[in-house]
Amino acid sequence: MLEKQYPFYLANEPRQPNADLEVTDKFTGEVATRVALADARDIDEAIAATVTAAKPMARMPAYERQAVLNHCVSRFTERAEELAAALCIEAGKPINDSRGEVSRLIDTFRIAGEESVRMNGEVQELEISPRARGYRGMWKRVPIGPCSFISPFNFPLNLAAHKVAPALAVGCPFVLKPASRTPIGALIIAETLAETDLPKGAFSILPCRRDGADLFTEDPRLKLLSFTGSPGVGWALKAKAGKKKVVLELGGNAAVVVDHDADLEDAVERVIFGAFYQSGQSCIGVQRIIVHSSIYDAFRDRLVTAAGKLRAGDPKDEATFVGPMISEREAERLKGWIDAATAAGGTLLCGGGRSGAMLEATLLEGVPRDQQICTGEAFGPVAVISKFDEFGEALEQVNDSEFGLQAGIFTRDLYKMQQAWDTLEVGGVVIGDVPSWRVDHMPYGGVKDSGLGREGVKFAMEDMTEIRNLVIRTPVR
Repeated sequence: MLEKQYPFYLANEPRQPNADLEVTDKFTGEVATRVALADARDIDEAIAATVTAAKPMARMPAYERQAVLNHCVSRFTERAEELAAALCIEAGKPINDSRGEVSRLIDTFRIAGEESVRMNGEVQELEISPRARGYRGMWKRVPIGPCSFISPFNFPLNLAAHKVAPALAVGCPFVLKPASRTPIGALIIAETLAETDLPKGAFSILPCRRDGADLFTEDPRLKLLSFTGSPGVGWALKAKAGKKKVVLELGGNAAVVVDHDADLEDAVERVIFGAFYQSGQSCIGVQRIIVHSSIYDAFRDRLVTAAGKLRAGDPKDEATFVGPMISEREAERLKGWIDAATAAGGTLLCGGGRSGAMLEATLLEGVPRDQQICTGEAFGPVAVISKFDEFGEALEQVNDSEFGLQAGIFTRDLYKMQQAWDTLEVGGVVIGDVPSWRVDHMPYGGVKDSGLGREGVKFAMEDMTEIRNLVIRTPVR
């Protein structure tokens, strides 16, 4: 069980006007804790507080911003097991995956602390023609102002961190709406920030109902909206956002290509991880596996055997690899996709069973490429395997998608690596590994329906700042 109740945080301070939001243990279905819900008046007050805090935040020297971020690193390290246990309960994430996410939370704030003192500008040569003689120029980055953040349920710590930490690094006040099913991690981040000397109004973290969340998107006082979640919701929010800058990370149906020269043992191990870690609920989880025909049978058989050995069950058990999906409704949805794929002629190689929110690790082959399990975002422990003969054909299969987040390529051929990098319509190409790999300072994001902009601390900081130019004229005598 978690604490009996959690407050929300408005203008740096905890408030407990109610305990209306039930947060369940995703494995047992029991209520684990209750959280205060913000209403539209609370959100309006929080946004007004960010406006008041904008100038004090912008005036904070870099070393003070760094001190706030370093404090978070220290406190998250001290509370690492508490954070992992809370994540395991509220998200149903296996405890080892939960600990891994806490380590990434710490990494993200540490990187932001380092980058907060590197927000440099540039001196620019302006004398490019006689009319510009005597002029010199330089530019710097300044905070964009109050920011709005909406984070999802699947990485409730680290995906909140990828918004919060860069904002603190550059000096932007913010309001954050965490996912209602997994708000605890974000509220622990808020509790930690409340221990610092940030200007009043620098942050508000507000679980709320969808009907009260419109202000997060539409309020013109906010200068940037950063949303991570489903494409349908994300593009609709962009249409309502008005003049503010919008950054979207919207998921995908990631593919991995296994060429004939791959180390089968290594590739199977990594694909099993990519397809089934944290129950497949990752926007870069492996969903499509495209294997060279000469090794297809051997690879498939090894993959099915490995999938059958995965331990499923209570995410609190150290041996569990596949835990529950976020809800029984989501497990039902994905079971429906699996059944539709087999009805259309696909073959179930393993798994396919469901009990409540638990869905077995599932592999399919021979699925028509127009099936939803191939075209949509499964977001669960399911992957489809197919074969190819020519490498260019495999790349075409990867690109045959409305999404384009990351792709993985197992090849030892330098020229094929370059061909993949030049050809694939994705935000990132990972060679010798699955698309599910990421570290928190690299430019991460997608194209097509996978979103707009890039995360990764340095790159998010660029989105949260604006360039301010300075031109100096010195009369030439």
